[in-house]
Amino acid sequence: MKTWLPYELHTHTKHSDGTHTLMELAKSAKELGYQGIALTDHSTMSGIREREGVMAATHLLIIRGMEWTTFYGHVLLLGVDQFVDWRDLSPVDLQKRTAEIHDQGGLIGVAHPFRVGSPMCTGCFWHYQVQDWSEIDYIEVWSGVFPPIQKSNQRAFQFWTDLLNQGYRITAVAGRDWHNPGRVIEPLAATYLAISETQKDVEDRVIEALKRGRVSVSLGPLLLLHVTSTTQKMKWEIGETVVLMNREEKLKIVIDLDVTARANYWELNGEALRVALNSNLGYLTEFIMKAGTPKIIFELEITGLFWIRSELYGRMQECETMIAFTNPIYFSSLLDI
Repeated sequence: MKTWLPYELHTHTKHSDGTHTLMELAKSAKELGYQGIALTDHSTMSGIREREGVMAATHLLIIRGMEWTTFYGHVLLLGVDQFVDWRDLSPVDLQKRTAEIHDQGGLIGVAHPFRVGSPMCTGCFWHYQVQDWSEIDYIEVWSGVFPPIQKSNQRAFQFWTDLLNQGYRITAVAGRDWHNPGRVIEPLAATYLAISETQKDVEDRVIEALKRGRVSVSLGPLLLLHVTSTTQKMKWEIGETVVLMNREEKLKIVIDLDVTARANYWELNGEALRVALNSNLGYLTEFIMKAGTPKIIFELEITGLFWIRSELYGRMQECETMIAFTNPIYFSSLLDI
């Protein structure tokens, strides 16, 4: 059993260049309906000392992390409990540290890869040459507030899609890069994670969800996707791999929209929403959904498919924009194994 919960995965406090304390940040996140945040101060983990006290006071999960702030790109680490140094890295040997991060049970991610770099933002543009993208766990494809309308995020989203088409299974997330307190009028994204109901530590379950790609990102309603097989009586959800006896088998695709998720924190202009199913073969189909529309169920011929994801489009603050997207469901056959 899994529960979809909203998180904010890129934040800063006074321990680096933020202007709020960790307590102030946590209270603000709670007020915005987030279940937890990742503390990713620039090149330091000193704020982690306050973590237990702030979590006890706010009942908000704080994921341990940091953001390497280098001349060649900003690198996010999550789920690490020991400082990992980056200062001897060059643009071509980032992989020298990936094993150390993974050995701690942590994740390594790319922050805002196409944000304007030096001299406006030193190191914000990604210059690291990654030899094997399977060593990178996630990419922040939506950065900042109202992220899908920003050209830099559109480039990041396409870059992620290109990596999927090359066969890499990398999770895509949103991150506000939250530095300052105070209300904003722009839409804010949430990274929804499917959290397993197990006896594991909750931070471990968050890291597991991110690692496995059990992620849906949204400015508004929660967008969900799953695949069912009547012959195998199986169900596959976001981040999972559909394994089939043959690639001629037809499957049912189910797209659902939870308009109650964080409903007090977003507003749409108009009722009609467009849902598209994207894949390694390009866009496969699309539908119009309205508030109260039941889930969409349809059959799909899967020959040639290696991944699919759902995308939601509509109007927000008088802009036609992408509102949400899921991470992929992947496809394989016994012949591929």
